Amino acid sequence: MSSITLSRRGFLKACAATAAVGAVGPTLLFSSAAEAAANAHDTVVFLFLRGGMDGLNLVVPVDGADRTFYEQARPALQIATSGTYGALPLTLAGGAATGFGLHPSATGLRDIWNTGQLAIVHACGLLTSVTRSHFDAQLSIDLGTPGQGGGVGWLARAMNSQPGTSGAEPMPALAVNNRQPANLNGTTRALTMGRPSDFALDAGAWQWQKTRNDSPAGLRGVNETLAALWNGSTGLEDAGKRADGSLRVIAQQSYAALPANWPTGNFAEQLWTIAQSIRFNLGLRYATLDLGGWDTHDGQGSAGTGYHYYQNKIAELSAALAAFHNELAASGHLSRVTTVVQSEFGRRVRENANRGTDHGYGNPVMVLGGAVNGRRFYGQWPGLNPETLSAYYGDVPVTTDHRRVLSEILVRRMGHNQLSTVFPGYSGYTPLGIVQGTDLALQGGAMSMAAQPAVPLPVSQQPMPQSRDRRDYLARLLSDPRIIRHR
Repeated sequence: MSSITLSRRGFLKACAATAAVGAVGPTLLFSSAAEAAANAHDTVVFLFLRGGMDGLNLVVPVDGADRTFYEQARPALQIATSGTYGALPLTLAGGAATGFGLHPSATGLRDIWNTGQLAIVHACGLLTSVTRSHFDAQLSIDLGTPGQGGGVGWLARAMNSQPGTSGAEPMPALAVNNRQPANLNGTTRALTMGRPSDFALDAGAWQWQKTRNDSPAGLRGVNETLAALWNGSTGLEDAGKRADGSLRVIAQQSYAALPANWPTGNFAEQLWTIAQSIRFNLGLRYATLDLGGWDTHDGQGSAGTGYHYYQNKIAELSAALAAFHNELAASGHLSRVTTVVQSEFGRRVRENANRGTDHGYGNPVMVLGGAVNGRRFYGQWPGLNPETLSAYYGDVPVTTDHRRVLSEILVRRMGHNQLSTVFPGYSGYTPLGIVQGTDLALQGGAMSMAAQPAVPLPVSQQPMPQSRDRRDYLARLLSDPRIIRHR
């Protein structure tokens, strides 16, 4: 019988590692030691609106036949076309009407649109996967592989294969979250934290955690002791060094409280953390955060005086994004930051009996940034004619695969041409023209680089989905057992 022996030093290392994991839990991912990083690269910020955001009351049809169909489907939830609580008109750069407006609480987003730095992709989402389950749809988007295969997140694959990185960047990827999101599964180069002030070891007695001004002479706190324990080359010691490096990276930065001109709240604080991290020259390429609370089956509200739940959510979203956008502009970083705002699916066109909306499919995706060809709509708008929607169970169908939007940003802004690595199984990519940049030769023979018009066709001139497409979509609905699931 063999016995297991453990030296005093090894015991201390194991205890320290256990304390680190127990104290920080899933919020602590590993990064390399702090090192100066050039700030010439671009950064992608991915904002996931979890819960199924009602895009039809964010981007509202304001005239024509679609307006009539919209009012018929939403007698209680409709957004007015004029007045104090009327939709904010969205016009093209020359002043021409688009037939759409933004929710009246989205004044910040309207202002970004008017500067030409916000683009909206109509009817976007999971083109090849049909589900009404929040969990299935979110996981499909997080992994970038409809059907949820592989278990590695699309942001992790993008980071792991990002050209031009050395591996020594202290913070190449960041999730501002209380736990690691699935889109970063599969990389040890990312860092996840809820807020910088909480990113520290806090297990054990407070007076032992670190050396403070009022500590007894000669005291060396746990945080100061950790670095000396990771001198070896075992897996435990290597993990300890990386964990300690992550803690030190954050501790060495001058993260500040929310500025006075920002909105308050956790979501604004998360965006402020990302804005500061971009400025700190930490090599940040990819950042992600969530804003939940969009599952509005009951009492959704619309716009007006009194309490309207959805109105408050749109105000929270718009005000924080506007503050983030303005901060990047003021600090000189807007030209190299692209923000994508997406939900797992939209809501049903027709309101339900509880003055809410049920799970749908196609939804607008917003792209913001200094390099965005904005003040334009992209993709194909199918319209709201009930005859058109009947083949999709009354939902706005998906006409643009969301991976097409992300792929263009990867190629043109990130210089990332390994789309078959980031989105396995996705083929036929062509740019929509949403962002400025250079098109690259792509790895993977199934990819296409056919040129698209630099200026997309007006919505009214875009082709409608053909009847065969609708039949194919219906066939997928009827053959997919998940369609009856509702979570």
